[in-house]
Amino acid sequence: MNKKDLSERDICTQFIIPALKKAGWDLQRQVREEVSFTDGRIYVKGTSSARGSRKRADFILYYKPNIPIAVIEAKDNAHFIGAGMQQALGYATTLDIPVAFSSNGDGFVEHDRTASSGTVERNLSLDEFPSPEELWQRYKVYKGIETPQQEQIASFDYFYDGSGRSPRYYQQIAINRTVEAIAKGQPRILLVMATGTGKTYTAFQIIHRLWKSGTKQRILFLADRNALLDQTKRGDFKHFKDRMTVIRKKKIDKAFEIYLALYQGLTNYDEDSDAYREFSPDFFDLIVVDECHRGSAAADSAWREILGYFKSATHIGLTATPKETKTVSNIEYFGEPIYTYSLRQGIADGFLAPYKVLRVGLNVDLEGWRPEEGQLDKEGNPVDDRLYNTKDYDRNLVIDERTRAVARKMTEFLRKTSPYDKTIVFCVDIEHATRMRQALANANQEEVLKNHKYIMKITGDDDEGKRELDNFINPEERYPVIATTSKLMTTGVDAQTCKLIVLDSNISSMTEFKQIIGRGTRINEEFGKRYFTIMDFRNVTDLFADPDFDGDPVMVKQVLADDELTDADIHPEDETILDEETGEEIPFGEPKKEATYERPEIIDGGGIVAEPQPKTYVAGVDVSILNERVQYLGANGKLTTGSLKEYTRTGLLQEFRSMDDFLSRWNSAEKKKAVIDQLAEHDIILENLLDETKRELDLFDLICHIAWDRPALTRRERAEQVKKRDYFTRYGEKARLVLQALLDKYATDGIENIEEMKVLTIDPFKSIGTPAEIVHLFGGKEAYQLAVKELETEIYRMA
Repeated sequence: MNKKDLSERDICTQFIIPALKKAGWDLQRQVREEVSFTDGRIYVKGTSSARGSRKRADFILYYKPNIPIAVIEAKDNAHFIGAGMQQALGYATTLDIPVAFSSNGDGFVEHDRTASSGTVERNLSLDEFPSPEELWQRYKVYKGIETPQQEQIASFDYFYDGSGRSPRYYQQIAINRTVEAIAKGQPRILLVMATGTGKTYTAFQIIHRLWKSGTKQRILFLADRNALLDQTKRGDFKHFKDRMTVIRKKKIDKAFEIYLALYQGLTNYDEDSDAYREFSPDFFDLIVVDECHRGSAAADSAWREILGYFKSATHIGLTATPKETKTVSNIEYFGEPIYTYSLRQGIADGFLAPYKVLRVGLNVDLEGWRPEEGQLDKEGNPVDDRLYNTKDYDRNLVIDERTRAVARKMTEFLRKTSPYDKTIVFCVDIEHATRMRQALANANQEEVLKNHKYIMKITGDDDEGKRELDNFINPEERYPVIATTSKLMTTGVDAQTCKLIVLDSNISSMTEFKQIIGRGTRINEEFGKRYFTIMDFRNVTDLFADPDFDGDPVMVKQVLADDELTDADIHPEDETILDEETGEEIPFGEPKKEATYERPEIIDGGGIVAEPQPKTYVAGVDVSILNERVQYLGANGKLTTGSLKEYTRTGLLQEFRSMDDFLSRWNSAEKKKAVIDQLAEHDIILENLLDETKRELDLFDLICHIAWDRPALTRRERAEQVKKRDYFTRYGEKARLVLQALLDKYATDGIENIEEMKVLTIDPFKSIGTPAEIVHLFGGKEAYQLAVKELETEIYRMA
């Protein structure tokens, strides 16, 4: 046997696995091969999408399940022994693993990120691979685990229910780091994980490991929305069964171990009757605050009062959008995040849906609107003579035609994509959401007549709408399709199949913007949800250009010891919560007011925050669309503007030095699909351009035409050229039938469809013979594949 002739997989099987086994590794429990730890980025252009390749480690070694301690990158023996080290170190850094190895079958190169072995890198023979216990000792050094008690907590088992579900790599890191920090006595911990990345599942595994190990015996999980609690109880936390209770209407039962509660379900805004004071200060060992950006950072907020009361407990804050301003800071309370998994990283890994942005410019938005001299509103009152803009619209000035124009544009978009794509429309307030629902109903009469729940207003003041929230987020339920809202659906809504987010509200808070974008970032491929579209009528998506949009959280609160904090500092205007029983919005830390108004309150949630300002209603205004601009999310995480054709041309010219370079790569590719897939990974998805050209155009011709202005032939024209050359005469009668059928298949469906052997299992090939019989006509599989390759050469012969 010549080792140089062996494949990489042969090296793994014949040399690396025996070395691991000899070193004492349990191949079933501690060794995983070919581990794909990302899903592959989704690339979007036009209406199509494609996945890039997954990141895959050849071996990951575990001390116990979900506690990885080493990674091995293998290469065939034609490579040097350390050729895979840089790749292995990249994986080790991403996966938070202390030791990396590279091997070509001759031995190993070891890189110890702790240098606990006395050196950073060293060469090892196949017989010298470290044992599980040796690498566990390195892991403990890497993590700062010093005592047997810390080790016992840090190594405690994960929850496993036999379903096959296990944490994704970033959840695993978040769970392990948190448990290890608690094992070392850290009292406050902050986890920052983008919306849609499974914060609740991560919290469940943390709680379960600490609870089962006896480290924490009574746990309180705090949220600010009933929808969050209900999702948590029915979802990941269901495994706590009868050990868990939900605190409702401030009724306390101390017989349980896991408590779920709304923040407002524990406070009466009155120190003498706050429900949480029915517990002793040391009752809870652990408190987890979900969506902790919503007020817990304000020093005088009631969240902080609860945490301050249970100060002996460990406090964990979970958030997608840490609150960091000059006056309010999560980091000040919880400390620097122990782990951050950002939206950008989630999209790059393929766990979160990318987005495209459609910005619509209405004339009254871009140019402003000024009433004509003597113009009256709908009630016959004079309209104040000044220039109005998007800051005014729907807050103090209502233009009926503008509302209808927005509704028509949304409807036009949905008819082009699918009228049943789940859509959330973010409005200025409840009154605006009400009018928008009506405008959409009139624009979608056919769908509304089929089912009046096609469009629903889902706001805090509307019980009927709130009852439909579960149906909206349930992928199995068709209705409602469109939800109009303002604040209620910004957080805590797990809308897996939301494909369109419409922004018709003036959003300046980065926290709120991130939360809104998070409504669309979940992926559900079973229901065709791979990406989503943001339709922006108010230039809100300018916030994407802000460095803070997806940067690491940085503490920016700057308050000197002698500074006085104003009410606005402590209770920022966007910091409100919903009352547990009424659904009313209440500013953090303020007592609930008992008041009624002649007009219904218009702040989403029905909250009694301030008496609503009167609005001026006008009609008869000319409203039209001045421009539209589509922006795509590029591989670099930046939005790119421009026509699809020009975008593709630029990408192709960057990918190929010349047309000759392209022809060389195309003709030498074992399968043309490999070239197309590689282009998709570089954010060039050619299929989208076919919507703007003739769909029967060959992708080869599309590339040559777009990049180098070559005349383009259709697939059928190329197929006819091959037939005219009498190319098939060299083959026998039945083999000619096969090749002619392949050529016809190419003409109708494209080159990728004739490169796979499975094409032989469908008509018309089934009438010629079985795949084995067809391959035999050419003298075997290799001869058949060579014939297909020659056919492709004929198809792409340049005139």
